[in-house]
Amino acid sequence: MQTLLSQDAKNLPRAEEAEKILRSCVHCGFCTATCPTYQLLGDELDGPRGRIYLIKQVLEGNEVTAKTQAHLDRCLSCRNCETTCPSGVQYHNLLDIGRSVVEAEVPRPILEQALRAGIRTVIPRPAMFKALCSTGMVLRPLLPKALKRKMPLLPPPPKQRPRVRHERKVLILEGCVQPTLSPNTNAAAARVLDRLDISVINATQAGCCGAVDYHLNAQEKGLERAKRNIDAWWPAIQNGVEAIVQTASGCGAFVRDYGHLLEGDALYAEKARIVSSLAKDLAEIIRAEPIESLKISASQRIAFHCPCTLQHAQKLGGAVEDILTRVGFTMTTVPDGHLCCGSAGTYSITQPEISIQLRDQKLKALESGNPDQIVTANIGCQTHLSGASKKTVKHWIEIIEEGLNPESITQKIKPEEMFPPFS
Repeated sequence: MQTLLSQDAKNLPRAEEAEKILRSCVHCGFCTATCPTYQLLGDELDGPRGRIYLIKQVLEGNEVTAKTQAHLDRCLSCRNCETTCPSGVQYHNLLDIGRSVVEAEVPRPILEQALRAGIRTVIPRPAMFKALCSTGMVLRPLLPKALKRKMPLLPPPPKQRPRVRHERKVLILEGCVQPTLSPNTNAAAARVLDRLDISVINATQAGCCGAVDYHLNAQEKGLERAKRNIDAWWPAIQNGVEAIVQTASGCGAFVRDYGHLLEGDALYAEKARIVSSLAKDLAEIIRAEPIESLKISASQRIAFHCPCTLQHAQKLGGAVEDILTRVGFTMTTVPDGHLCCGSAGTYSITQPEISIQLRDQKLKALESGNPDQIVTANIGCQTHLSGASKKTVKHWIEIIEEGLNPESITQKIKPEEMFPPFS
């Protein structure tokens, strides 16, 4: 695609990258065939090719309008188009650049500003999120229908985590909302990994991965959070930890991008590159181990929702299905498994109408094979689907842990021995 960036655009920190991405697009339109919003809305400007044209116009100095902003906002950032694209267009990076420019040019209505500020204030702070959710869970029967749908039932308390006892060690990212909404996910991961002779440790100063801020156009704040995590993880990395494990594929996709996003930062570029190289989805770790040796009881029929951040961003489609099949679960067929469920980070809050339509389509596909259980690999998808599913939606590692034989139950240990921090 021929481009002629404006002088202002040429002065942007990522101008060269934006121009390179724009020029890699050959207008073929293959991306529109797999874009959820284009399929739903039928508007060229609500598909990747149309949004690329809009960003091109913005970077060439054309007028930036609220309409431009609306079309970019409606993108799920699912990256399905990148999987489809024969030219390897790095659409998500161009979208980040374009959204940042548009955000600076087009003031949002006050209510939109308040909503986004509220999301950025609450979600990355686990203690605040837990306090608000705990209140909401108790008051759930009294809440309006729209809010009730977002508010899950009280989850069961987390199981104990095994003490650190193995030579092989991995860090784990606790996440922002997962400890409240699905507290057993990381506990189950730690228990299964312990049976595979891998101990889980935590860096107490690590926090939100930064994706919430970054994808709501507070990009500098998102990168600040990334740097804080790098600092928190660095002592463990120096001591030979073999991976930084994420059980939420959305967080994993962003941590993998640290190296790229901070490559121009003289202080953090090399550390960020190393962190990204160590970032692993839980499925990558489990898949490489002799999981069959655990003799898991696996009689259920399972429908797996593969999150976009797992299959399109991290290119790990099929990894979880392989694990579940290896241990004996029967996998049902899920039509259009490549399409987004509509959760997409904070999208279900900022674009609820489109999100609900995509969720209902996804649930219909997941339930079409009459599974006993629906599982996924990302807390956002899990919560979003649970809001309307007839079945409880779990993280896939939980059903692995539930199927472990009785010898897998860890002994009772003192609280101070559990999951010691690496600070």
